[in-house]
Amino acid sequence: MTELPAAADLMRDHGVSRGVALRVFGVLQKEGIAEPVPGGRWRVIRPGEGGDRRPLAERLADVIADDALEVGAAFPSTTELSARFGVSRPTVSKALDKLESAGLLSEARQGKRRTVRALPKRTESSQS
Repeated sequence: MTELPAAADLMRDHGVSRGVALRVFGVLQKEGIAEPVPGGRWRVIRPGEGGDRRPLAERLADVIADDALEVGAAFPSTTELSARFGVSRPTVSKALDKLESAGLLSEARQGKRRTVRALPKRTESSQS
């Protein structure tokens, strides 16, 4: 992660006000170049890194719709999902456990693939 200087550092080093420093961060965020991180800092978003920032369990639930899986269909393996989302297998396993407890997927067993038990509910807001 490449952190940007803090607003206080910009103020000191470049003689600008806090408002100017915060506006700069706002423009960088709007342009998709930087994002805030905990602790009041900012970091650079590398190309291809600024994708979906939702929790992994939510993104895995989308796999059912994205891959047009029906109830009873085999769900992709932990290894496949790990490669697809660029995260470790234990991270995928934790997210899959959440989908199991929500009733969307069957329980994993050694040598047996997970299957889709229910389709996720879509909640889309109507725009009038």
